[in-house]
Formats: sequence, C-alpha cells, structure tokens
Amino acid sequence: MATEVVMPQMGYDMKEGKVLKWLVNEGQQVNRGDPLAEIETDKATIEMEAFAGGLLRKIVVPEGETVPVGTLLGYIGAANEALPDASTRPTKPSTAASARSAPSPAPAGRQATDAPPPASDPQPSGELRASPIARRIAQERGVDISQLQGSGPRGRVTERDVQAYLERPPARDGALARPPAPAPTAAPRPADGLTELSRMRQAIARLTTRSKREVPHYYVTVEIDMGEAMELRRKLNQRLDPQGVRISVNDLLVKGCALALVKHPEFNTSYVQDKVLQHADINVGIAIAVQSGGLVVPAVLDCGNKSLVDIARATKDLIERTQAQRLREHEYTGATFGISNLGALDVDSFAAIIHPPQCAVLAVGAVRKQPIVKNDQVVVGQTMKATLSADHRLTDGLQAAQFLVELKSLLEQPVGLLL
Repeated sequence: MATEVVMPQMGYDMKEGKVLKWLVNEGQQVNRGDPLAEIETDKATIEMEAFAGGLLRKIVVPEGETVPVGTLLGYIGAANEALPDASTRPTKPSTAASARSAPSPAPAGRQATDAPPPASDPQPSGELRASPIARRIAQERGVDISQLQGSGPRGRVTERDVQAYLERPPARDGALARPPAPAPTAAPRPADGLTELSRMRQAIARLTTRSKREVPHYYVTVEIDMGEAMELRRKLNQRLDPQGVRISVNDLLVKGCALALVKHPEFNTSYVQDKVLQHADINVGIAIAVQSGGLVVPAVLDCGNKSLVDIARATKDLIERTQAQRLREHEYTGATFGISNLGALDVDSFAAIIHPPQCAVLAVGAVRKQPIVKNDQVVVGQTMKATLSADHRLTDGLQAAQFLVELKSLLEQPVGLLL
C-alpha cells in the first residue's frame, strides 16, 4: 500500500508549513531517511525526511504552497502500486506517514479537508477550491477569488495565482480585469515606530506565552568554580588545534548536562496528557541566535553516547547549518533538554523560559574572575552562575538541586567529562 507523505508538525506551535522545494522528482527512488523536501516554518527552513522507501509516485502540493499540518503532500510506493483515491482519504493523516522519529509526540495539527487529485481533473461545477493563504490574501486585497483560474490540483487557487493576478496589468476589451481596489477608509495613524512582528518573532511570542501560561516554572541557581574546567579546555584546544577542532564552554556544558541527565533522568522527560514521557536518548538543545533575528533551539543528538570532542564537532556543524537554514527535521524538533548561554555577551545570570515539550532548560552566564575561598585563603578564581528552569509538574526543587550539584561536581572536577 502506498505511503502518504503529509505536512509534519515540526515544532511545538507549528500550524502550517510551506513547501519550498521538492528534493526528489516524481518517479525517483527514495530511501527511508533521505531528504525529501525543504519545508519552511515560522522559524526555520528544515529538510523533511522520507519515512518510507520507494518511488515518489505523486506530488500533490506543489512548491511555493503553504498548507496546514497534516495536509497530504504526496505518495511514496511501488511502481505498479495503485494510488488511493484521495477524495476518500480520512480526516487524519496515516500513522505510517506521520510517525516521527522524534522522542516526544507533537500535538495534533489541523488537517486539510480535501486531498485533491491531479490538476488535470476538471473542477466540479459550483465548487471553489483555494488554499487558506490564497483566500486570506484575496480577501485583504479585495479580489473576487471565484473569478480566478487555479493552477493547483483540481483547479485549486493557490497563493501564486492570487499574486500573479494582482501583478497583472489592467485588462481591456472585456477581458477579465482586476476589480477596483476598495475605497480607502480613514484609519488612525499608527504610533511612530510601530511595525509588524516578523514571522519568527510571532512564533516566539506564541511559544513563550504558551509555555509561561501552561508550564509551572520554578528556578534554582548555583555558582560553579570553573577554574579547572577552563584549564582543561585550554590544554585540550592546544592539542586539538591542528585538527581544526576547538572546545567551547558550551561544549563543556552540553557534555556535563548529558552526564548529569544519566543520573537524573527525570529532567529528560516530557509532560504528555497527565503522563510522564521518559526519553531514551539525551538530545541537548542549544539556543542559537539567527542572523535574520530571533533564535531557534536545535538539538545535538544522542549526547549520552558522544565524547566531548564529538560534541564540539557536532555543535560547530549544527551552528553553521542553523545559520544556513539547513537543519534536519529531528534536529529542529528532537531536543529533550535545553541550554541557553549568554556568557559571551557578558551576562552574569538569567532565567530562561522552558521550550516545550522539554521539561527543563539551563541558563548560564559569563565565566568571571572573582575572589573565592580555597583552603581558608582568598584567591582569584573563575566562577559561573547557572540557573535551572524546570517544570514543577514533573520535578521538584530538591531534584533540581541534586541535578545542579551533579553538574557542578562534573565541571569542578572536569576529568569526568573525558570518561
């Protein structure tokens, strides 16, 4: 039976996605896990992977179209396999196609009400098919969408059809012309400097508002003596420099958190409908500011089985691909614990907002030279403050303190990071 390819939910708050580019042509062989299409969300461009192997038999949603989560995008199957009748497709995407390799389930998204057959089929009389974004643009610009000829499947009017119509010069001799723009109405002048939020900032606003509203945050802070960790980092970088690898403070934190999570797995969980989802893998998300503004939290995958050097290489690659908007789907959605580091910006300490469905995030500040007491003597040391924000539905303050004590011990005696 052919496998349905549907628009996945790549993010806690994702409602729709745009098919930027199909990476496989119709009739081309694809293996499970191969990049299938580039999908644009509110915050990033992500490579959607194939969840089944076979031929890409049919592309239903063309490039450039934005559709809700769960919408049928295409079919993967054998060459001689009959394709399902899209008109009888159930309202929910098939389990085989929508199953994700991410360790935590995503909330169900909206489902398209009709999965159209080929574009060559005639449009039924009296039926108007148009994508949600095409309807919105048409309404905003005063376009009678029923007068447009759709180029999408089954005559569906797409965003490109509306934009092309708006860019068309006025027609003559009775040809279809654009309706006159509605008469301008008096509107209050916006305040000086008032601008629209970018799509990314809107997504961040939705996510953080929902997190603070639904997740009962609590916070625990410790101060860590980073003297030995910084010396270990210096020595390692001297040896690794010829290989082009450098260990950052953040790499030490990722490795330390991964080891601490092995002993305190309650912070590697998600809250799912009054149940605790324990994640088998430790995928540490790191907050990365993107050049276009805003931030994303992609994951360094399987940190529990990576050495410190492996983590350094993986983090460098992840940051580069984040800036180039070439994240893989599981990296974008698979984090099970988060780290936000503002130390490079000379911040002392702060508390971060949990990024659902994770249950905790560690916020760290700068490593500073400070007077500290060692062996009853005041000496100059290097310290760093770390604040754990955690979900009180899944953990308590005592557990958070124990987690931070473990992390503190690992960083103050950093030889354990090499084992």
